Formats: sequence, structure tokens, C-alpha cells
Amino acid sequence: MAKTLPELRIQIDALDQELLALLNRRAALAHEVGEIKKVEGSPVFRPEREAQVISGLQAANPGPLQRDSVATIWREIMSACRALEAPQRVAYLGPAGTFSEQAALQFFGSSIERMPCGSIDEVFRATAAGSAQFGVVPMENSTEGMVSRSLDLFLASPLHVVGETSLLVRHNLLRLGDSLEGITAVYAHPQALAQCQNWLNTHLPHAERHAAASNAEGARLASTNPAWAGIASERAGSEFGLHVVAHAIQDDAYNRTRFAVVCLPQTLQTPDVSGKDCVSLIVSVPNRPGAVHDLLVPLKKHGVSMTRFESRPARSGQWEYYFYIDIQGHTSQPHVAAALQELQSLCAFYKILGTYPVSE
Repeated sequence: MAKTLPELRIQIDALDQELLALLNRRAALAHEVGEIKKVEGSPVFRPEREAQVISGLQAANPGPLQRDSVATIWREIMSACRALEAPQRVAYLGPAGTFSEQAALQFFGSSIERMPCGSIDEVFRATAAGSAQFGVVPMENSTEGMVSRSLDLFLASPLHVVGETSLLVRHNLLRLGDSLEGITAVYAHPQALAQCQNWLNTHLPHAERHAAASNAEGARLASTNPAWAGIASERAGSEFGLHVVAHAIQDDAYNRTRFAVVCLPQTLQTPDVSGKDCVSLIVSVPNRPGAVHDLLVPLKKHGVSMTRFESRPARSGQWEYYFYIDIQGHTSQPHVAAALQELQSLCAFYKILGTYPVSE
């Protein structure tokens, strides 16, 4: 016989009490782990360990909970338990409501000390100075390619990459009014303006387009003038009391942005092998015929797969370039180490940005 709604609610309430007791037992164990880590001097945050825990739970999940839901739930559980060990301060491009903030919460969970910054440069400075233990910076967009400012800052930065997260980006047109009529200017980060240019050309061809430090800053500016609009997340719209007058205006329906999690090596050393790892590096080669081709030979020779290859001008005036490369694997794996050793011998400049677990 089917159960009644009150009976089901009683069962759910009882399970909630059991879950609360189990979560508190887990939190108590996490606190003990934190005390041991303090004595040993071990890092509080272990991205490869958390990635393995979530992956294992997803593999064992019989349903009906969805795979992504399992990851979200356990990330928040681990975030809350991690905060009992030691609060983690995370810098990102602010203000509140940016996609960078969303990426930070997606990676670390919500139990962090948030440190919104005015620019990507400031995120690097704050993290390098130790004002924040970790920073979250955009690296690549599926529509517009690599975020050049982040790549340029890595050249001289002491920070290294210890993790990544990928965010499905939905751009919305926000304003104080509830229609498209009377919009004279649109404010957003340059990347967002570029990702929405076809929609803007069609629907707001006469509106001026102005670059803002972030999409959330564009939303804030839109809140100061009824003739202005911003391109940002719905969360940013709620933050500044704006209407969403057009949903998902990005030109690519599957627009994604990849973010890197960075820190000083003394905060967290290279994560251990997780089984799904990536090595990111920057190199340059002498300006001679065949030099770029030669870079690929060690990778092929040792069976290492390259997943990204981007170039940036070196700004030396000599038509020289830096190459940003991602390869599959971990630097502790013999075939990867051998390939990198040979690759380094060919380079005029060589810097590993980080070895870290890849996001799914």
C-alpha cells in the first residue's frame, strides 16, 4: 500500500536526523585530522585527495542522485569540514556575483573566506603576498580562447597551479528596467562583450559598448543609470537589484570558461598523482626554422599527449613567442619526466606552471 505524504515526511525527518549525526561524526574526525596536520605541518587542502574522494563516490553511486549532485554535495561537506581545520582565504576577480566568485565556490565549496579583487593583477598580487592562501583566475574561454592577461602574469609570478575548474557561463542582459527599450550603453568585461557580440549587433546595434573590470562591475554600473545595461550572471543581477531582460545572450550556447587555482609553493606543493592529471608549462624557443616542430618531438617520442598549445608574442620586438602547453600526466611519471627533460633542453625559456588534477 502506498505511503501517505505525512508518513513520507516523517521518514525524511528521521533520515535528516541520522544524516546530521553522521555529518557531525565526520566533522569530528576531520577536526582530529586537522590537529595531526598541525603537528606534522601538512597542508589543510589536498585537491588530489578531494578529487579522488568525489570520483570514488560517483563511481559507487547507485542513484537516483545524479553524478553532478554527488560532487556538489560532497564538495560542500568537505568544505565545511576543512573550515574546522583552518579557514581558507581565496582571492578572485570581484565584486560579488562574478563568474570568478562562482568558480571559487564551485572548487572550494562555500566555507571559505572570500577576498574579491578589482583585477586579475590584484588576484596574483594578493596570493603572491600571502594575503590569500589561494587565488582563482580565468585561463581560457571556449569562445574567445586564452585569457591573455592571466597568461602574461604567470611569466614572472612565483605562483603555481594546483587545480582547475570549468564553468558553464550564461551571460544575461541586466538593467533597472524590464525591457530592451532605451538602452544607450552596455557594460561588461571585454571577454563577455566579445562572447555576446552577435546578439548585441542584432538587438542593440546602436548601444555603446564599454569595458568594465568585471561583469559584476558592469552590473553595478548598470544599477546607477536606467539607460545602461550590464552583461553578467543572474546572481549579479540579484546583488544589484536588476531585471534580467534577456537570458543567455552568449553567441555559443555551450560557452565555458576554465579557471586555474593558484598558490605559493610553500602554501601547497605539487599535488600527488590523482590518475587524471595535467602539466601546464610556458616555453620559448630560439627563432630558427623548425624550432616549434622540435618541441613536439620529445612528447611523441615518450608517448605524452598534448591537450593545448597556444602562442603569445614575447613583446621583445624580435618576433619571438611564448608557447603555453598542457600535457596529460604527472611530472612524477617516468615517461612524462623524460619528455619534459628533453623538451627543456630545446628551450630558451622553460617554466612549469603547475601539475594538478583536471576537472571533469
